[in-house]
Amino acid sequence: MAVREILLYPDPRLKAVAEPVAAADPSVDALVQDLIDTMVAAGHSVGVAATQIGDGRRVVVVDVSHSKLGRECNHGLLAMINPEVLEGEGQQSMREGCMSVPDYTGNVTRAESIVVQFLDRDGQERVIRASGFEAVAIQHEIDHLDGYLFLDRVSSLKTDLFRRKR
Repeated sequence: MAVREILLYPDPRLKAVAEPVAAADPSVDALVQDLIDTMVAAGHSVGVAATQIGDGRRVVVVDVSHSKLGRECNHGLLAMINPEVLEGEGQQSMREGCMSVPDYTGNVTRAESIVVQFLDRDGQERVIRASGFEAVAIQHEIDHLDGYLFLDRVSSLKTDLFRRKR
């Protein structure tokens, strides 16, 4: 379909809470494909949320299978419509980056393992358990749907936020 422009912080649209998708339809499938195309075109991305391309629907895509951090434990390409974390276990702190905040990374603490419910691209309800880097990526993308950036999750902007080296 199309590679879409990523909104950059501090664009106020990144702070909007996305609306649930009422029913899967061709426009949702087109949105999913745009998110996949945008994620793949970025080359280094493991996920993108509809909010990041200025679309207010609760849709994300995640694929950590090509990342060295997620290669061992993943579900492949996940198209998640109306994702909701049902439960989380443990905690892990990991350095996160974001296409919407390209100049910085930060240490964020998130659940180590999650159970997440969503509709897949075919409109089928799915419940999966994700752990490690994949769990972090899913939580990061769901945060976008709730109007949060990883910057909102960093404990200390002085000690846990880092400028990317170019």
